[in-house]
Amino acid sequence: MKFKYFFLAIGILIMLMACKQTDSDSRGGYSPAIGERLHMVQFKQESLTDNVMLDSRQLESQVLLVTFFATWCPPCIQEIPTFIDLQKFYKDKGFSVVAFSMDEGDPAPLYKLIDKYGINYPVLLADDVVTRGFGGVTGIPVTFLVNRKGEIVKKYLGYVGHDILEEEIKNMLAAG
Repeated sequence: MKFKYFFLAIGILIMLMACKQTDSDSRGGYSPAIGERLHMVQFKQESLTDNVMLDSRQLESQVLLVTFFATWCPPCIQEIPTFIDLQKFYKDKGFSVVAFSMDEGDPAPLYKLIDKYGINYPVLLADDVVTRGFGGVTGIPVTFLVNRKGEIVKKYLGYVGHDILEEEIKNMLAAG
């Protein structure tokens, strides 16, 4: 019986060690190893923000912050003011936020959210092609930083603060 608890304790210890954040995760982001970068998936959808068709080819050569969210997700809602500020300040410098909603069904809650916060960036509906193209979206919020070459260079799981995102965006824009 003692051995049963011993092995259980060892198993739990191994699981905890496996879940420990590495230094690359400590700021909220994960950077894929060189050679493992995914290219952003192509899409063409009508933006719920302004009812204009957005083709991902229009975004080529821009630094992008692509986020997946839902109207019922408190951390997702908490990020909206940051995204609005970043879009406002860096839009004319070759940057854009693009948001994909994971909400299903009636889009009315999305329109209410867009109006309530004055969202100034494209809001699109996520589909299987888009979520798979970003390596699979298994939780929200999740946000991806995409360089001017269309490569996904960073993945943020959960809420990410304004200062962290702004520093990363500034670095990407300066890199050209």
